[in-house]
Amino acid sequence: MSWPIVLRNVTKRFGERTILDNISLSIPPGETVALIGPSGGGKSTLLRCLNGLNTFDAGDIEIGPHRLAPDARNSSDDLQTVRRSFGMIFQDFQLFPHMSVRENVVEAPTRVLGLPPKDADERATRLLQRVGMAAHADAYPQQLSGGQKQRVAIARALAMEPVGLLCDEITSALDPELKNEVLSVLEDLKRDGLTLILVTHEIGFARRAADRVVMLCDGKILEEGPPAQVLDQPKSERLGLFLRRVMA
Repeated sequence: MSWPIVLRNVTKRFGERTILDNISLSIPPGETVALIGPSGGGKSTLLRCLNGLNTFDAGDIEIGPHRLAPDARNSSDDLQTVRRSFGMIFQDFQLFPHMSVRENVVEAPTRVLGLPPKDADERATRLLQRVGMAAHADAYPQQLSGGQKQRVAIARALAMEPVGLLCDEITSALDPELKNEVLSVLEDLKRDGLTLILVTHEIGFARRAADRVVMLCDGKILEEGPPAQVLDQPKSERLGLFLRRVMA
């Protein structure tokens, strides 16, 4: 199962400040979209609206057969299905510190999906092997490097068998070598056809792996298109300035 994502005129405000300003965007199943732009441009808020973690004030979001409405007017079934179907991965990992790597991965499938412990354990073993963390299954988060923690976070999200991942600056706290560990996992998931929506400043990764780059600035989509078009031939002075600063 794989679902398209459609945003229509989505607007989000915090007080008098407009964070998302009439955003419309369509993402077909299996596409990798890189969201770039300056801090405060609305990128993380957009991800959180897609996952139902943030409400929004106007417009609507369709994720497959499910619709998210403004002002939290959503059925609990739709909201829970969307959250299960699109795993959210954060910059700060958000692993449970009192649980081992394996326990972190099996927790949601057993508690939320009702998966039998034996099946959840087998799934965790398979996923930890996939992200290169099988040897650390019994370790605790405080014993891991940042890159290792992020790979466990990816395995934990995949344990819910989502149709897509929403990744919020998941490499920004990592040094270059550890960044490459995490980005290689994402490229592998892309080859499997998983929908990936990534807030990132990794322009090289966006150029190499994204099907589309979307530039958000001041809550608006400033430019969008294939990486070669947006990153190598920016139409706006604002995007050109942003790229020069990021790549300097």
